[in-house]
Amino acid sequence: MSTLKNKVQLIGNVGNTPEITTLESGKRIAKFSIATNAFYKNSKGEKEQDTQWHNIVAWGKIADIIEKYVGKGKEVALEGKLTSRSYEDKDGAKRYVTEVVANEILLLGTKDEDTSHD
Repeated sequence: MSTLKNKVQLIGNVGNTPEITTLESGKRIAKFSIATNAFYKNSKGEKEQDTQWHNIVAWGKIADIIEKYVGKGKEVALEGKLTSRSYEDKDGAKRYVTEVVANEILLLGTKDEDTSHD
């Protein structure tokens, strides 16, 4: 279990067209969000859906794969680690961000599925 200290696995749908950036160092980064859904029954026995949004960051070759094959709505499975950071916004307020840094990605869905970047 010692290898499971910080490991996240998610399956969900991409919520926006991934933003790909090349840094001055030449490193490439992809940023996007995915939605995961959980279903449960409420106190009246009615089916309810709970959607959670997750911010995803990927570097290097994984960013290249995302740029080429991942578009809005695409279903993906990914594995990575949970990270948190803070920064000051333009008004000087401290903001906190939690992200999943992906180290593996698996494209799900059918081969006929549209993978356009709208």
